[in-house]
Amino acid sequence: MNLNITVLSENTASMGDFLAEWGLSVFIETGEIRILLDTGAGIAAVHNADALGIDLKTVDKIVLSHGHNDHTGGLREILNRMKKRVEIIAHPDIWQKKYHRRKDDPERFIGIPFQREELESAGADFNLSNQPIMITENLLTTGEIPMITDYETIDPGLFTREGQEFQPDQLKDDRAVIIKTEKGLVIILGCAHRGMINTVYHAQKITGIQEVYAIIGGSHLIGASEERLWLSINALKELGVQKLGLCHCTDLPVISILSQEFGENYIFVKSGLSLDLT
Repeated sequence: MNLNITVLSENTASMGDFLAEWGLSVFIETGEIRILLDTGAGIAAVHNADALGIDLKTVDKIVLSHGHNDHTGGLREILNRMKKRVEIIAHPDIWQKKYHRRKDDPERFIGIPFQREELESAGADFNLSNQPIMITENLLTTGEIPMITDYETIDPGLFTREGQEFQPDQLKDDRAVIIKTEKGLVIILGCAHRGMINTVYHAQKITGIQEVYAIIGGSHLIGASEERLWLSINALKELGVQKLGLCHCTDLPVISILSQEFGENYIFVKSGLSLDLT
């Protein structure tokens, strides 16, 4: 099976006419389908698609990894460019009112920056489910990810709001895309808020495939304790991951450590990057 991954939005950019932004958007092409995982924070995904000669009208489906604005903020621009009805696969909780709040700091809204009706008028057909969704025989979403490891936790600064009440956000909408290949699983992460290793274990369970060929995307290791970082690194090595490209919410100091640990198997992910994982 052919598999090409193109990064349309990320915190850093490749040389050329590419934009960087705090966000993530990944264009996934197989011989069967074209999927867009997330839409970045703003205009970068559309701009970079143009720079790469990618026609967004050819996108078959959009998957949203979760409801934060750095993964959904480009959705309106993309829908306006596509000019067609398109299925958007996500969890029902993407529409929760999501906030970031630290002690002594004012809360900051970080949810989807659009009204659902506006996006539906622009062509969005939302398919909301907490279960894994088979998109093709070889490509699926994880659905809700169980919290299995004892060292992966959800950022305590993330909340949902109902009325005037704030509750810790369990990020049940967090999900990833899984592609089954002859070399093993390719897992494309959004932010892995419920844990990168938890996500991989869940992908293995629902596919019945143990080999993990590549993991690409956000790991939310930013701000992770040294213990969590090294437990995650050891788990990745035990899993036998052959290609690793963590980015976005991973944090540059962590990426530096990962590149040293995984050497030539580490991929520096940035806007404009195209990977052939066939």
